[in-house]
Amino acid sequence: QAASLDVRIERTALSHAVQADPTRLRQIVLNLLTNAVKYNRRGGLVRIDARADGAMVVLEVHDSGRGLTPQQLTHVFEPFNRLGAEREGIEGTGIGLAIVKINVERMGGTVSVRSEAGVGSCFEVRLPVGVVSAQAPAAAAVAGAAAAVLSPRPHGARVLYIEDNPVNALIVRELIAQRRDLQLDEAADGCSGIDSARRAQPSLILLDMQLPDIDGMEVLKRLRADPATAAIPCIALSANAMPDDIQTALNAGFADYWTKPLDFRVFMSALDSLFGKVSA
Repeated sequence: QAASLDVRIERTALSHAVQADPTRLRQIVLNLLTNAVKYNRRGGLVRIDARADGAMVVLEVHDSGRGLTPQQLTHVFEPFNRLGAEREGIEGTGIGLAIVKINVERMGGTVSVRSEAGVGSCFEVRLPVGVVSAQAPAAAAVAGAAAAVLSPRPHGARVLYIEDNPVNALIVRELIAQRRDLQLDEAADGCSGIDSARRAQPSLILLDMQLPDIDGMEVLKRLRADPATAAIPCIALSANAMPDDIQTALNAGFADYWTKPLDFRVFMSALDSLFGKVSA
């Protein structure tokens, strides 16, 4: 599909600077380009353009794909809502555009979409104007994302997520990927999670309470019994929101208790509180 598309980057798209975190901006453009390719038609067009609009830079990703109905437009940024694409065998998780919206808004911008069913779509991102340099951040993001090449992330604080559900693991992986200062380790069951905690010595453990081998309470008990892991803060994650269960977990020594499905904005704000905000 991608090989049969005409991808055009207009010259104006490479001549603007924005105030933005480069990693988040690359992820925004990459997610939008991925959608423009995935939902396009054979022989279709993907076009990237940008323009100044007062104190904002407007970045647009156009496609000549299937487009969206007015009803679909009202749900396009909802996490896990794939707007019927799952019935057509098109792969995806339904969180890409939700991630785009979170990242854009965290950098002081907005994102919107115009679309016509059967004609195509245009996703519009607005971000504050930045200082023009030899290669503006917007230009670097567009060029880098178009080539699907992301800069390596520097080493920083480690977070361990112990979770057996692959969808939940994917969500947390995508969210933490927005933090260039954090490194994520994953484990699919309690025992391997304990081993990983001993080896990696993470700054924080996110722990699912229902695991295939031992439950979250037992994992916490074993972590606290080992001097090597006793001081690592653990946060419980569970779909169970009963007050008694939450209080039991907190009394057992969990630093906090986050209910599923995760609220993306609350999750990112919690990371800001725990590790500090990442400056743009």
